[in-house]
Amino acid sequence: MTEKEMIKVSIEEFSRLQSYMLATEKDSNGYKLMKERYIELKVILTSFGINLTEIDRIKE
Repeated sequence: MTEKEMIKVSIEEFSRLQSYMLATEKDSNGYKLMKERYIELKVILTSFGINLTEIDRIKE
């Protein structure tokens, strides 16, 4: 997988995950698990130099 493909997949997953998080109660176990992946994806995207300002809807 090329770097561009990895960035694309990560952005798509980040967006999809945020939709799931927004539809889930914050105190649920599912939300807590999703938040772990959310943080991982933020680190990955930031390391690629992606500005998350526009795409981060959770902002935690």
